[in-house]
Amino acid sequence: MRTPRVVAARRLQRRRERDAAGLFLAEGPQAVREALAAAVVQEIFGTGNGLTRFADLIQSAREGGARISEVTDEALAVLADTVQPQGLVAVCAQQPVPLEKALGRGPRLAAVLAEIRDPGNAGTVLRTADAAGAGAVIFAGDAVDPYNGKCVRASAGSLFHVDVVRAPDPAAAVEAIRERGMTVFAATGYGDTDLDALADAGRLATPTAWLFGSEAHGLPADLLALADARVRVPIYGGAESLNLAAAAAVCLYASARALRRTSE
Repeated sequence: MRTPRVVAARRLQRRRERDAAGLFLAEGPQAVREALAAAVVQEIFGTGNGLTRFADLIQSAREGGARISEVTDEALAVLADTVQPQGLVAVCAQQPVPLEKALGRGPRLAAVLAEIRDPGNAGTVLRTADAAGAGAVIFAGDAVDPYNGKCVRASAGSLFHVDVVRAPDPAAAVEAIRERGMTVFAATGYGDTDLDALADAGRLATPTAWLFGSEAHGLPADLLALADARVRVPIYGGAESLNLAAAAAVCLYASARALRRTSE
């Protein structure tokens, strides 16, 4: 049965409604667990089986003051994006961080997702940035909404671990990053600087922000011009290129390794 609360929650599948309410949906036990740890859960919708199976999460949610609403399998399917939902969907408060606040915390590694519109790619890069120890992930320009359901799922909880920033002007964001003393590298298959050469020269061992563009169009010329270097990942085999998520992982982990060495 679609109760008024289910109907209201379903509206959060649209970006306009999410932005107006300052809320979003997190689906599945892993996302709900991370959202609870971040203290952003307002309500959990669960099937009878889901509420029983994940009783520990439900108890934690109750202790945190969240509302628990039991719904039918059909109602939960309306809220979930996946074909086989796992019995829980949480309504969570958005917690975007202003750019200046995120930079003021002094991150040693950050990722800027410029005009990346594919939610799966964006969420995967967010997850990778978190794993590599980045302190901030900046969704710049006409990028996908970080609270899009597919992006939330692809982030696998990392959405709640790092400062997530929305920056409407990518160029202004890059300038602000550089003013904080961070080096800005643009990842591009047509870069004039090789990633391995950059690492060998010790240029990754400083606070760094990596710019990543969409898989289809790459980074716009104005952002490439603002970067301290335009960096390509070397291809040693016969592959034409790496996809966005793979290239981001290589670049971010190269920086993470260099930064760890300087702190040892």
